[in-house]
Amino acid sequence: MALAVAIPAAAAEDEAESALVESLLAKMTLEEKLGQLNQPRGRWGQTGPQVQEGGEDQIRAGRIGSYLGVHGADYTRRMQKIAVEESRLGIPLLFAHDVIHGFRTIFPVPLGESASFDVDAIENAARIAADEATAAGLHWTYAPMVDVARDPRWGRIVEGSGESAYLGSVLAAARVRGFQGGDLRADDTLMATAKHFVAYGAAEGGRDYNIADISERTLRDVYLPPFKAAADAGAASMMAAFNEVDGVPMHANGRLIDGVLRGEWGWDGILVSDYTGVLELIPHGVAGDRAEAGVRALEAGVDIDMVSDIYVDDLPAVVRADGLDEARVDAAVRRVLRAKYRLGLFDDPYRYSDDARERERILRPEYRAAARDVARKSMVLLKNAGDLLPLDRDAAGTIAVIGPLADDKRVMLGGWAAAGRAEDAVTPLEGIREAVGPGVRVLHARGADVEGDDRSGFDEAVALARQADVVLMFIGEHHDMSAEAHNRTTLDLPGVQQALVQAVHATGKPVVAVLFNGRPLSIGWLDANLPSILEAWFPGIEAGHAIADVLFGDHNPAGRLPVTFPRNVGQIPIYHDHKNTGRPPSEQEKYTSKYIDVPWTPLYAFGHGLSYTRFDYGDLAVDSARVAVGEPVTVAVTVTNVGKRAGDEVVQLYLRDDVASVTRPVRELRGFRRIHLQPGERRRIEFVLTAEAMGFHDAGGRIKVEPGRFTVFAGGSSDDVIETGFEVVPR
Repeated sequence: MALAVAIPAAAAEDEAESALVESLLAKMTLEEKLGQLNQPRGRWGQTGPQVQEGGEDQIRAGRIGSYLGVHGADYTRRMQKIAVEESRLGIPLLFAHDVIHGFRTIFPVPLGESASFDVDAIENAARIAADEATAAGLHWTYAPMVDVARDPRWGRIVEGSGESAYLGSVLAAARVRGFQGGDLRADDTLMATAKHFVAYGAAEGGRDYNIADISERTLRDVYLPPFKAAADAGAASMMAAFNEVDGVPMHANGRLIDGVLRGEWGWDGILVSDYTGVLELIPHGVAGDRAEAGVRALEAGVDIDMVSDIYVDDLPAVVRADGLDEARVDAAVRRVLRAKYRLGLFDDPYRYSDDARERERILRPEYRAAARDVARKSMVLLKNAGDLLPLDRDAAGTIAVIGPLADDKRVMLGGWAAAGRAEDAVTPLEGIREAVGPGVRVLHARGADVEGDDRSGFDEAVALARQADVVLMFIGEHHDMSAEAHNRTTLDLPGVQQALVQAVHATGKPVVAVLFNGRPLSIGWLDANLPSILEAWFPGIEAGHAIADVLFGDHNPAGRLPVTFPRNVGQIPIYHDHKNTGRPPSEQEKYTSKYIDVPWTPLYAFGHGLSYTRFDYGDLAVDSARVAVGEPVTVAVTVTNVGKRAGDEVVQLYLRDDVASVTRPVRELRGFRRIHLQPGERRRIEFVLTAEAMGFHDAGGRIKVEPGRFTVFAGGSSDDVIETGFEVVPR
């Protein structure tokens, strides 16, 4: 009965949406239509948000459909009032912003969040970000970034989920659900944007905006799946990538936008350009002028022109000269108007601009608590020789806290910090001083800057280290070193930080390195010489508390690497789901695929991460040794906490197609589960391998599963597994 009622209700809603959209479309001039596809950029001045000069008049004229970078309940209400009450048709504006890993309550950067392997916690972080952002007048976020990234030189690796298409797909869906909630009409839901469509993370040389020269099979098997997952989760929008694929820039790539995204997948959301992406078709060399760039982008399926002003300024004349079918314009406008309808803006255009709600929802204590929880879950214990960690908060003696990032509030937030404020952040020094007992002395020296060659602070740092029982060193990158257009040719610690560590290490005191970074770093010397290394990423506003929780054992670390850490930059690209060659690496054989100066293996493998306890794996089994093509397989493994502390373990499942008609990865992540076990507790964990998990894309873009032998791996890291197998047989 409920279903019978629900279907007509949904149909009625669709009819109401269509009626409103078509009614508006019929009334709009060509300029007003193209205005809906125009998105200029606001800015944040000394007195708060501002639109561009003349922006208010352009809103009145119907030349603007949405704004980037404008937020604040009072200001968005004022701009919305102009659109609704002073423009001819009264169509409300959309306000968009890059809400990447929190709005005011800043969580770890997305790469760090992904290291938690905690889907629910990541979804909740996006939910909190949406609640805060919508309270500040925003309707739309340009997140999540779902680009698979295998080159840590690329600065924007920090914004995604790392190297695994599977992990990226699971977390793309989680973040979309978190931002958008269950109903976009709710006033605490934010339109999500899966970006950057597609293969932006495959930029040659790790150089931002560069070409992506990849095969169709790699595109289908690696780079498209997270976007498909986001689409299936209901992502309301996607953003075109700056790069080209197969010689065609993505802002002009109708084969992938209209063909795959809208055609094959049936996705009906808004496709927005990236910043000046339409204009950049000219230097790409596929458009001779602004008008041609606009035509190519709109015909490819790019609905909204961000910042370039090409659609609104240059396309009216083109349409009137029959150089562009107005039906193309209408299709894009429909998608924009539908989004505004689905957000409830035609019912109440001011529903997101509530200053009382903004004051009440921002930076709530429970949101800070959630940020602390995700931050400590994201931290990866890379090394802990001799169980140096955790420290005893009451009996640690004298602790020397050294390094340029020990007391830097801004760095804790990471890049793309939206409305985050440095003063909200807790530094490691603050967290440690708050955590230790009264009998523990904490000394502090900066020692050096993140960059530069100034060593004048070394003597003070070494002198403090000599007084200490243990040294905690806080080192890594500035928050803006892992960011858009911030690519690196080396993964070494910047500046003289390694020299500072070496000088402190020479005192003979035990040294713990805590890393802040948005990409894998080359830390071979640290691994060879220091007893303990903790990867903290950029942990957000609760950084200091979360770090203290881990260092003093209030939280048992269980973060796992979502990216491979190379020994040095010369190994790049290096990732867990690589393919074999005809001459796989071998220490015994000379003529095999390896290096002569370093091992072919990484410093730390994908999925690596230690704990203050220990877990054993056993009894790996499948429910059937033989299954027909298309049938699922259930895999089970027993995990036991054999240590003395309770802790979380990330149980990881990998799969290999042993013999296929095309080459397949040596192993691919196909499942994971973060579980909590008490000392001595044992648990049986089950995974279901679907036909899709066993397959690959054929030349037509369809998932294909072939008969043959498959090997299943389970363990706590991609390089620490047990295995079994099954056979797929023809139907």
